[in-house]
Amino acid sequence: MFQRIRRDISAVMERDPAATSRLMVFFCSPGLHAIWGHRQAHWLHCHGMKGFARFWAHINRFFTGVEIHPGAEIADGFFIDHGMGIVIGETTVIGENVTLYKGVVLGGTGKEQGKRHPTIGHNVVISSNAIVLGSITIGSNVKIGAGSVVLKDVPDNCTVVGVPGRVIVKDGARIFDETDLVEVEDGRCDDPVADAIDDLTARITVLEKALEKEKQQHADSSL
Repeated sequence: MFQRIRRDISAVMERDPAATSRLMVFFCSPGLHAIWGHRQAHWLHCHGMKGFARFWAHINRFFTGVEIHPGAEIADGFFIDHGMGIVIGETTVIGENVTLYKGVVLGGTGKEQGKRHPTIGHNVVISSNAIVLGSITIGSNVKIGAGSVVLKDVPDNCTVVGVPGRVIVKDGARIFDETDLVEVEDGRCDDPVADAIDDLTARITVLEKALEKEKQQHADSSL
């Protein structure tokens, strides 16, 4: 137990630049407290005390702002940074060394039974307010950009952005095909759709100025 606690604190120290001491992390990290509270609730859930487990998870949510269903399976090295508003569903499975930021939702898409929440691989980073829905699989070493909505499986070693989420980097190489609107540079997490809209807006502005100039010239020649 103490070895696991040390690993939890080390994960915060490694990934949170605001963490300046282990003592501060121990007493002042709500994400860490949410993980510890979930482990207790999960133990109760697995030992048939599901009502008490839900009640304990509710207390955990009240104090930390993080809602984790007692049935969720979470491996070691899990790190929650600025955890307010995070929701993790009942059948979610999370691998080792996963990082979640504020407002992330690992949820379902309806009232179906059985496995209805995501399976997250190892070494995954899910940025603020991203939403991952349904019984889908997010591969290992995946990065999901802030505000993305992921509804389909994501292979290993990818970067995903946008609504709906789309892979823009895979195995360190940019992704570009005939259906993409713009090409993305390596290492960037920009939304290609948003970039394309910005480009179209700029072109429309240029065309409007040219049309206005043409109208003015026509008016001058009429005089």
